[in-house]
Amino acid sequence: MPKPARYIQLNQLRSASLSRPLDPANENPALAHSLYQKCSSVLSLAADDQNIYSGSQADDILVWDKATFTLKSTLQGHTGSVLALQYAPDRKWLFSASGDSSVRVWSTTTLTPLFRISPHLDSDSGDIFSLAWSPSLSTIYFGCQNTSLQWYAFSEDKGSIPCPPRQDPPFDTFCNNSGTATPRRAHKFFDSYPQYTRRAADLNARNSYRSSPSPPESSSPPTDGCLSPALSASMTAPAALDTPAKNMVWSAHYGYIYCMALSPSTYEGSDDKPASAKDEIRLVTGSGDSSVKLWSLPAGVPTLEHTFDCGSGAVLALTVRANTVYAGCQDGYVKVLDLETRTCVRTILVQEGVDVLSMSMLDSDLYTCSANGQIQRWSSSFDLSASWDGHSGIILSSLIVLSETPKDNADGASKPRAVLITGGNDDYIKLWDVEPPTARISDQTELDQVQQDPHNDTLLYALSKFISIPSISGHPRYKEDCRQAAIWLRKCLSQLGAESSLISTGEDNNPLVLATFHGAQTQTKIPRILFYGHYDVIDAHKSGWSSDPFQLLPLNGYLYGRGVTDNKGPIMAVACAAASLLRKRALDVDLVMLVEGEEESGSRGFSETVKKYKDQIGEIDAILVSNSTWISETTPCITYGLRGVIHCEVEISSSGSDLHSGVDGGDTMEPMMDMVKLLGSLTDSKKKVAIPGFYDAVRPLTSDERQLYTVLSGVTQTPASSLSAKWREPALTVHNVEVSGPKNSTVIPATIKARVSLRVVPDQDLDTIATNLQDYLKSEFETFRSPNSLHMSIKHIADWWLGKLDDPWFLALENAIRDEWGVEPLRIREGGSIPGIPYLEKEFSCHALHLPLGQSTDQAHLPNERISLANLQRGQAVLERFFTKVARGIVSEV
Repeated sequence: MPKPARYIQLNQLRSASLSRPLDPANENPALAHSLYQKCSSVLSLAADDQNIYSGSQADDILVWDKATFTLKSTLQGHTGSVLALQYAPDRKWLFSASGDSSVRVWSTTTLTPLFRISPHLDSDSGDIFSLAWSPSLSTIYFGCQNTSLQWYAFSEDKGSIPCPPRQDPPFDTFCNNSGTATPRRAHKFFDSYPQYTRRAADLNARNSYRSSPSPPESSSPPTDGCLSPALSASMTAPAALDTPAKNMVWSAHYGYIYCMALSPSTYEGSDDKPASAKDEIRLVTGSGDSSVKLWSLPAGVPTLEHTFDCGSGAVLALTVRANTVYAGCQDGYVKVLDLETRTCVRTILVQEGVDVLSMSMLDSDLYTCSANGQIQRWSSSFDLSASWDGHSGIILSSLIVLSETPKDNADGASKPRAVLITGGNDDYIKLWDVEPPTARISDQTELDQVQQDPHNDTLLYALSKFISIPSISGHPRYKEDCRQAAIWLRKCLSQLGAESSLISTGEDNNPLVLATFHGAQTQTKIPRILFYGHYDVIDAHKSGWSSDPFQLLPLNGYLYGRGVTDNKGPIMAVACAAASLLRKRALDVDLVMLVEGEEESGSRGFSETVKKYKDQIGEIDAILVSNSTWISETTPCITYGLRGVIHCEVEISSSGSDLHSGVDGGDTMEPMMDMVKLLGSLTDSKKKVAIPGFYDAVRPLTSDERQLYTVLSGVTQTPASSLSAKWREPALTVHNVEVSGPKNSTVIPATIKARVSLRVVPDQDLDTIATNLQDYLKSEFETFRSPNSLHMSIKHIADWWLGKLDDPWFLALENAIRDEWGVEPLRIREGGSIPGIPYLEKEFSCHALHLPLGQSTDQAHLPNERISLANLQRGQAVLERFFTKVARGIVSEV
């Protein structure tokens, strides 16, 4: 048993919550500095340790000193607007893409040109809108106006060869009213007004619905209104590189490729782990055809994996965090796409009718920049945490930069700082001081350190992280938290040694986590056990709780928090049991973990998904569940039976509206009276269900069962008849009655709704019982001769389950409990229902086992839910014993 001091240490661990508490009193980020470039709009941004680079509509790249905020140099060479910039820190290169159909490469140390990359088909490729650099592949990818996706791969030696200096033709013109050095056509994207203004593209468009402010005198550029040639870097001719025809995907989209990004992400402000040699790098592209495409990059060559149809106009901006893609679209929508389950998990409406043109991420915070100059910040749970006016026109570009402020703390320590840089068509670059969200523990290193630390407990530590995510499946507000819980669990199981993945159960449902701990492979087939659990939980209103329900509280030998016993604690015990054996090279079974996120909400999409991915799950020899409690505090139990359930909604309504009892009372057939009589007819005075044939299929009580209930009665101090009534006999319950109208004592409600459930037992047939229930209600209602209407619907059904007490798998688990606890476990049944157990038995044609780890006072679904620390830890030990017994062939011997 751990010492109390260890509890305090655990309680002080950093929160793993994926959402920062939102404080409405928080101020919006402060404006740290503004940079003014008079000649043209700021179309693109990049930065390194020393400089900020801004791509202009006037063909140039302006270099700003990050320390002094002064214009340091101007990179010239493009003859079209600089539409995209990409910094490559591994090479100290700056890539620029332009409307002149070229990609240029600049040295950020000497500020001189290195290469000019021409796309295949040269100028026929049109404007180049987007760039993505992969350091591990040494490849630059770019998206073109002609809908092609192209790339150029640099060899290691080529990147180190300096370009021969040669003077370019002189630059006579630096800017003009149109913002270019050469004649140009109006650009369909960057020269257009915001969509909601409904104005056509204009060659001289300033892309603003109001005039730009005059800059302060101190920030005015030279009096000629243009950048001084003295500020320009010495231009040398870059080496010419041509994109081979094989390095192009024709018609990668059906529209311009406006944006692209890599996963794992490499931008500043990302909390993704740096990509390693074993990581799979993927490319994501967004287009004017309203789609986002996911490309794998075998040997650097894009291969289409999946297409997301965003359905919200052109995709104008992309950013990536882990396996989540954020796609900024026309008309103000951001689509949140999950790369693993290949689904759209959320749609954020930033501002209706206002295009989202740029996005940046700082850890889990998303910053959206819109065509009306507004900037919004969204938390990881998609709550709007800040909103402010950023520019007086369209915001065309944004970037997160990390740095350190001067050492102004009392202790001399430097303070971390993050800056959001935005550029607009008001000719301003603005720097905003932004605050990173609370860091969360989610990477491999920290969990590995926990496993290696002899003073730490992997089970306890992992559970504290798991509990902190409010994965409440019954409330739409927590939909993203449920997805993040699935992502966290997948990562955790991978870190513990499993091969894990997420499986979509439908656009509106939470994903499944599928993980396999592979045992040592031998010449003979090893057993395969499927563990079924759920990571979603019931809501936890803080009233009634003595602590934060989503912060694990170790106290007096118990762990408190929502989900500790139902079902996150048992999930982690099973996973840690397999991981412990795996580390000892003693895992000789395959443990397949199938963990759903909709169990508390009716297991939506579960059965259909299991059928679809049955081959991927593989052959199964036995099913293991741990989702209930003992019947006492001290004696371990093994569960061998569950009741099924049928939920039915009953509605009685009049043809009119709500009435006043003082005006109409006594002259109407009230729906409430009909409902009271109808519900009252369902049972007799002895609580027996009145539905004809309801008890016909119920199994009679055997002498062995009678003896078992007598023993259990002595343990629980509960009458045997009460245990039998709760576990093995069917029952009917009326859960609630709802009325229309204002619900005061003078109203006769026009509509009454009631929820009724039937608990069913072996060998009652669910379909037959459900039909008989509706037929009975209908026939009884007809005897009332009421003018009101009756409507019924079956909302949810779950089958009963009964295990086999003489099954060798059951006996092996029972032996493992006995060996660990030193006492004979009690064989018990439960009155509740777990739909997944009977379904999985039928689907995989094998028996299920149910090992409860909680105690009778664990308060599952109630305030102050808890689980005994000893039960959890010894439950892990029971599971290790069970896996070992099965692997040694004891199943075939018992």
